[in-house]
Amino acid sequence: MQDLSLHILDITENAVRADAKNISIEVFEDTLREELIISIKDDGRGMNEDMRKKALDPFFTTKDGKRIGLGLSLFAQAAQDTGGTLKINSELGQGTIIRAIFKLNSPDLKPVGDILETLASLITAYPAIRFVYDYKKGDDKYHFDSCVDCKK
Repeated sequence: MQDLSLHILDITENAVRADAKNISIEVFEDTLREELIISIKDDGRGMNEDMRKKALDPFFTTKDGKRIGLGLSLFAQAAQDTGGTLKINSELGQGTIIRAIFKLNSPDLKPVGDILETLASLITAYPAIRFVYDYKKGDDKYHFDSCVDCKK
C-alpha cells in the first residue's frame, strides 16, 4: 500500500468486522523524538493470546474463505522499514489497540495520505459506527467526531 491512510482504512475495517461500535484513530507527529505514531483503538470483540500471536502472520486470517490476511502484517512491515515498531494490545471482549511507530527521518517512510478521504469512506460505509480522529503536531491539534449527539 502506497499511503499509510490505506493501512488505516484496512485495519479500521477489521475493527468493524469485529463488531466495534466506537473506533478512534490518532495520528501524532512527535518532532522531538522524530516519530510518527498512529494508533487505532476499537471496542470490538478483541483477540485472545493465540490470535494476537498470529495476527501479524500474513497467512493468518479470520475472514471466511480467505487464506491470507495481509493488513496488519503490511502495516507492521511499513513501520519496521522505517526502524519503527507495531504493537497489538487486545483482550477478548475488551477491544483492540494497534499502535505503529514510524521514524520520521527514514527515507522509507510512506506518506500519510488522504485521511479525510479515509474518514469519509468509513463514515459513509458505516454510519452507525462512531469514528473519532485526533491529530497532533506540536501546538497544532485537530479533533473530529462523527457522532453529533453522542454523550461523552
